[in-house]
Amino acid sequence: MARIAGINIPQNKIVSIGLTYIYGIGDKFSQDICKSLNIPSEKRISQLTDDEILKIREYIDKNFSVEGELRRETSLNIKRLIDLATYRGSRHRKKLPVRGQRTRCNARTRKGKAIAIAGKKITPLKK
Repeated sequence: MARIAGINIPQNKIVSIGLTYIYGIGDKFSQDICKSLNIPSEKRISQLTDDEILKIREYIDKNFSVEGELRRETSLNIKRLIDLATYRGSRHRKKLPVRGQRTRCNARTRKGKAIAIAGKKITPLKK
């Protein structure tokens, strides 16, 4: 099993897809890595030589911030916004959408499961 940036990449995956298992590397960057190192992106991880895996590992270490380093950087950016008491920071603190999305009828992913409010039964008006 190939181990790159602290992640075990499955043997049966194609190289360009296997690299996306690393946090911080998506489809575009995995294609760029394969192209710059002259590794066919259709090749399987199990078919890579130790030299090619070493090249990929060194290239990622040199050109990308991935995994723990990237997660730490992201969390520090969010913490900085919260400490500065910016509007975006307050939205992060309240666990609400940050980029202007509406919350009246959507945002269930961000807000969590809906909570029923007791005693809010609607009664018809009597004449």
